[in-house]
Amino acid sequence: MAIVVKLDDLLHAKRMTLTDLSDRIGITLANLSILKTGKAKAIRFSTLEAICTELDCQPGDLLAFEADS
Repeated sequence: MAIVVKLDDLLHAKRMTLTDLSDRIGITLANLSILKTGKAKAIRFSTLEAICTELDCQPGDLLAFEADS
């Protein structure tokens, strides 16, 4: 997929686990895991907002476009 989710990098930089983030933003660990592994087909703006608020980041810090070669 051309959209890459960089949640691992952001969590590492904040020294936070996926479980910590899940607890703080009220989104299930399973749904965050799907997003983290790049298997999500979509993301709600409310979810994106919650993640960015908690991790103090911009959407572009979380998502990147990498063209297929």
